[in-house]
Parts: sequence; C-alpha cells; structure tokens
Amino acid sequence: MMLNYEVVLSKMPLLLQGCLMTLEVSLLALLLGVTTGIIGSLCRLSTNKFLNLLAFLYVWFFRGTPFMVQLFILYFGFPGIGLPMSSMTAGIMGLGLYTGSYITEIIRGSILAVDKGQAEAAESLGMNGPQALWHIIAPQAIKLCIPALVNQFIMTIKNSSIVSLVTISELFHVADRINSSTFRSFEVYTTIAVLYLIMNSVFMILAARLEKRMARS
Repeated sequence: MMLNYEVVLSKMPLLLQGCLMTLEVSLLALLLGVTTGIIGSLCRLSTNKFLNLLAFLYVWFFRGTPFMVQLFILYFGFPGIGLPMSSMTAGIMGLGLYTGSYITEIIRGSILAVDKGQAEAAESLGMNGPQALWHIIAPQAIKLCIPALVNQFIMTIKNSSIVSLVTISELFHVADRINSSTFRSFEVYTTIAVLYLIMNSVFMILAARLEKRMARS
C-alpha cells in the first residue's frame, strides 16, 4: 500500500491542538512533580521519623507500581469510594505524583552528593541548618541534579501519552481518533512521533542552555 501523508497533514490543526494539550498536561504535572519532589526530598532527609516514613512510603508506592495503574485508581477507583474527579484532574494529579516520586530521589541524591564539608563550613560561619541548605548546599545540589531532572522532564512529556486512556484529548488521543477514521496507522503514528520529538528537542535545547549558564555562574 502506498503511503499517503496528505490525509494526515490535512488533520494537522487537530494534531497541533493535541500538542498544546500535551504541553498543558505535562507542564502542570511537572509543576506538581517538582513541588512534591522538593517537599518529599526534604522529608526523606528529615530527622523526623514520621515525615521520613511518609516520604519513603510515597516514593515506594509510586515508583513501585505502574503509572497506568495509578491513573486508573484515581479516575476509575476513587469514584467508587465517593471521590470522583475529572479526567484532566486525574491525569495531571496522577502524572504529577508519579513524576514527583522520581524527582524526590533525584533531589535527595543531589543534596547528599554535596561535600559534607560545605555544611560544616556554613555552620562555622554561624549559619543554622535551613540557612546552610538554602545558601550553600541547594545551589550546588541544583547544578548536580539538572541532567537527571532534564531526563525526568522528557520522560514526563512522553508519559503524558498514557493519560489518553482517561479520555484527555492530548496528542496520542487525537492521533488515535484520526487513525480510526483514516486507517492510515503508519502515517499517523510516525507523524506524532515527529511531533513528540520536536517538543522534546526544544525542551532539551532550553535545558542545555540553562545548564551552561549555571555552569558559568
């Protein structure tokens, strides 16, 4: 069978709308994930046993179970216990919490990788724990964790395709609808592969520039 990309290109406005929805879901999930990751990493490093255990259980569950299962619990399971939520809320919350569990460990590992002598030097200057963390340790930890965070951000954009299972009209969901009406599977899925590649490439370029700027500073 001859390839025919004209059919798919005629649907490009729909695919671009799907790209915008993908970016919206991904960015909101990243915002939640980074926030959760910062809080989770601080709890994991805390001497408070309850906070430490709570953060450990969060990371253990979300890293140890498939994202699709977590998403289905939120969207299909929670209504069964009287906690219904929209597909958008379930998608963003699920993707954000899943991403946050990985960011928690990335940030925690980066903080632990900073030489302990830095904290001791800050203490000798009269800084307390929070001041040393904010002014001395955190700036160095951020530089260490940027490559891993960039990789996790890219994974979040790719994982956003799974939220199509709860009827969010992101790129993959739109592509599925187009494929159902045109039966041009190869053309449809190779086109969205290129669109995903473009989105992630732009993000990688911006992240590389940020990494270089921070290295100079």
